Amino acid sequence: MPSPPPEISVVVPMFQEEDSVATVVPRMLESLGAQRRSFELIAVNDGSRDRTGERLDGLAAREPRLRVVHFARNYGQTAALMAGFWAARAPVIVPLDGDGQNEPDDIGMLVDKLEEGYDVVSGWRKDRKDSWLRTRVSRVANWLIGRLTGVRLHDYGCTLKAYRASMIRDSRLYGEMHRFIPVFTSMHGAKIAELVVRHHPRQAGTSKYGYDRIFKVLFDLVLVRMLQRYRTKPMHFFGKITKWSWFATAACLLFAIGSAVYTATYHPETGWWSAFWGKAPLVGVMFFLLGGFSVMLGLVAELAMRAAYEFNAGRYWDEARRVNFGPGPPPGAAMTRPGAVPVPPVGDVLHH
Repeated sequence: MPSPPPEISVVVPMFQEEDSVATVVPRMLESLGAQRRSFELIAVNDGSRDRTGERLDGLAAREPRLRVVHFARNYGQTAALMAGFWAARAPVIVPLDGDGQNEPDDIGMLVDKLEEGYDVVSGWRKDRKDSWLRTRVSRVANWLIGRLTGVRLHDYGCTLKAYRASMIRDSRLYGEMHRFIPVFTSMHGAKIAELVVRHHPRQAGTSKYGYDRIFKVLFDLVLVRMLQRYRTKPMHFFGKITKWSWFATAACLLFAIGSAVYTATYHPETGWWSAFWGKAPLVGVMFFLLGGFSVMLGLVAELAMRAAYEFNAGRYWDEARRVNFGPGPPPGAAMTRPGAVPVPPVGDVLHH
């Protein structure tokens, strides 16, 4: 018989953390066991090539509340979180970093705040134990995200957050979108709060994040802002480009005609007004083509959006195996399109 669902599902993505697993995961289990709510701890091994998976399996063999999802290869933190969200059974989901820098004792505080009527409670690492440069860059990024999206948080990069499962279990995140989850929940009317949480220096292993993340965040922010305003009407976004491009086309055409009539010199040997062949017509043609391309891009975006709504099951990662899960396919494995061939189930295992 399946066990009753817990009150909290804690999701921990892990990649190349063999030096941290032996201390971090037992510490999480100890902390969660001392709190008043029942729990499950879902560790997602994101295709680690070291002994992370082996050590997780060893701990899971002794602790049934630790459930492990092994990816076939590395898909990134967003995919790992998504897999954990879909596997979660509790009405409250709390993601947590696998490097030991988050404090698991703060989970109870976040969930208490959630029960006051909020849908999302975000952690704020006010006294962050990272390098000076990383902290300053993060502050600028948080300010920029809040300014552009209207969702004001001090710390978007803090993984430790408490969510109502109904807000995120059906989410379809990809790329590096995990840091923008509060923005996506706000698009569905989520009530968001923020609390200061503790942060510890990394004790083992190495950070998987470099400063090249700055550009990823900027590019993702452009996409998030577009999705925030035009996710169900992409044609409106491209329509604006078309409108202003064709206005520019008309302006260039009028300028060229005016130049030909009032300032040009007629050449009998050619029979043309020389000024008419200036740069204005060429620029006008470029704007006209830009408008035409924008219309076509808008139509493609509309078709892609419709296809996503009708056919996309949202699962783009491959799972090698699962530990301490019941039989049957993983959540989200079957296609949602009527008549589609379901994805083969991933068998459950208890150990190597």
